[in-house]
Amino acid sequence: MSDYPFLDKAYLGALENSGAVTAERGWTPCHLALEDAWLPLYARSHSRGEYVFDFSWAEAYQRHGLAYYPKLVTAIPYTPVTGPRWRGSPDPGQLWDAVQAQMVETGASGWHLLFPDQPSREALEELPLVARQACHFRWLNRDYRDFDDYLARFQSRKRKNLRKERQRVWDQAVTVQRIPGPAVTLDQWRVFYQCYASTYLKRGQYPYLDESFFLQLSKKLAPQILLVLAYRKDKPVAAALYFQDSQQLYGRYWGCLEEVDGLHFELCYYQGIEYAIERGLQVFDPGVQGEHKILRGFEPVITWSLHHLREPAFQNAIADFCKEEAEHVQRYRDEAMTLLPFRKDGG
Repeated sequence: MSDYPFLDKAYLGALENSGAVTAERGWTPCHLALEDAWLPLYARSHSRGEYVFDFSWAEAYQRHGLAYYPKLVTAIPYTPVTGPRWRGSPDPGQLWDAVQAQMVETGASGWHLLFPDQPSREALEELPLVARQACHFRWLNRDYRDFDDYLARFQSRKRKNLRKERQRVWDQAVTVQRIPGPAVTLDQWRVFYQCYASTYLKRGQYPYLDESFFLQLSKKLAPQILLVLAYRKDKPVAAALYFQDSQQLYGRYWGCLEEVDGLHFELCYYQGIEYAIERGLQVFDPGVQGEHKILRGFEPVITWSLHHLREPAFQNAIADFCKEEAEHVQRYRDEAMTLLPFRKDGG
């Protein structure tokens, strides 16, 4: 059984119990319990919080006098992390029949399965789904002994720049503490949440997740959590929260109470890389977007989503769109590969 944390009942349950995932928030749970599997499924009244952007599809429906919402989505709400998309081993035909029945029952325009891993995609490859590509960035462990061994692969100038970036943080009297989930105190959780919420409040927005969500996870998923706190003169100034399984580290949330030059990169990237090396984790997913990750050694990888629209004309149109888009994504990935900081000799 996979130890991928985001399909755990505790994670999805905390989203619903805390009020982050409700009909009022545009996420109506209508999960499918199949004979040999369980599939998360949500009827959506908008597309926010998915990170696979289909707003132009919704606009096209509207221009033709059709309703794009509700739509059905299989995803981890607010969590754009690649992984398995069901628990168990579903029969693809039975799964498809159940999804189709749910589309009819809810009047949904279609079904969208977001950020599936390769086994999930391969299991559904015979279904009438359009595959869409995007490009995100991952750190890959090449059996590094430590952070210096990792930097040894860098070109000299870029290695010096990275070391200077880290040193700037320490020169500002900052200390960093990595705390495993079971050891995080209630006060530290509250500091983290204050930091996390500040990233939204600074933009005049409310955070998607409230404090109760994280406190529920602290009780249920603590062994798979890592909290990183930064202090300046014993005062907390920033925090980053990670999840992990047996193979991967996932950087999920960050926030700061005080601006410190370079601290975002330290907490969200370099601390994660060090931790992944120490624990022998093979992949570190730092979150979506951000070309600045390339110069820090995060490699461009293709991520996927699968789509079915019940209107045949629109299904054909998005198939053409996704085919053309994939060519642009592949060119972008190829160009990004040339910008990585590693030595050309591979040493």
